[in-house]
Amino acid sequence: MGAFAYVRWGHRVAQRPLGLARLHTEFRGHKAHVWEVKFSPDGSLLASASIDSTVLLWDKQGRVRQVLKHPIGVTTIEFSPDGRTLASAGYDQLIRLWRVADGQLVKTLPGHDGTVWAVTFSPDGKTLASAGEDKLVKLWNLDSGALMRSFPGHRLNVWGVKFSPDGRQLASGSFDNDIRLWDVATGRLLRTLTGHTEAVLNIDFSADGQQLASASDDKTIRLWDLRTGQLLRTFRGDGECVYSLEFSPDNRQLAAAYRDQTAVGEIFQHFLGISATGKRVTVRIWDVATGSLLHTFAQHADDAYDVAYSPDGQWLASASSDATVDLWQLRP
Repeated sequence: MGAFAYVRWGHRVAQRPLGLARLHTEFRGHKAHVWEVKFSPDGSLLASASIDSTVLLWDKQGRVRQVLKHPIGVTTIEFSPDGRTLASAGYDQLIRLWRVADGQLVKTLPGHDGTVWAVTFSPDGKTLASAGEDKLVKLWNLDSGALMRSFPGHRLNVWGVKFSPDGRQLASGSFDNDIRLWDVATGRLLRTLTGHTEAVLNIDFSADGQQLASASDDKTIRLWDLRTGQLLRTFRGDGECVYSLEFSPDNRQLAAAYRDQTAVGEIFQHFLGISATGKRVTVRIWDVATGSLLHTFAQHADDAYDVAYSPDGQWLASASSDATVDLWQLRP
């Protein structure tokens, strides 16, 4: 199945193949919602985190290479820049560091006071940032496991945190609708980006560090100029909540994961269950320069929670509450 253009008539969606992508593998191994999916730095592995209390490491053919078991649901994962370590965290407030080669647990960090919603490595791999239900962003020394600094200021859950490409800044997005930019060395708040009208669920830096994209429950993606703090563009389609996004490696595209139903539709879906024949668009790819919608994907049978480009930009993975991960081969 490929990417689709679509026309909405009432509650029906007419799909037309565009040939822009090819479904390569559907990963079926999780037993519940898959919160996140990430590629290893060399692109050979994918990791997926699920509320079924596991992280699975896959090859591109959909074979499970490692099973990392947790005592409770996992909400977030990230590979270290050298690909040797995987960080994971979730509902039990702890951050775990795993050796990718053999799946051994290396270190446990005493997390947050509440669910940990995001983890991210610094570009040099020496520190880890985390964000959680306790409204805090925390910075950890990975050699010692010591907490280096906390960044207070958000008023509600922090769901997204990312290092800038040069490692000097941290960006965080929160249920308080704000994005905050922090100085890593001093902990000083550098800037607050305001404009979203609902929770900010995910953020991502462009590769040159000059732009930041944010995904929100207000159904929009916003693109910010970090030199000025000004809003450059708002991506507003007919989609619902935007759970996650990521820049393509060449910075030309933004892939985003969406809720598949309106609020009313979510209620009916909860009681009636998901339908393999009623699939809606859950992943979209946008042109960064123009704001145009380039690709749509309607493979998942429920919300898409996360998207990830491979390092070479030739693959796109998406994770869903239908308990699957889809891997798409993109047309050059």
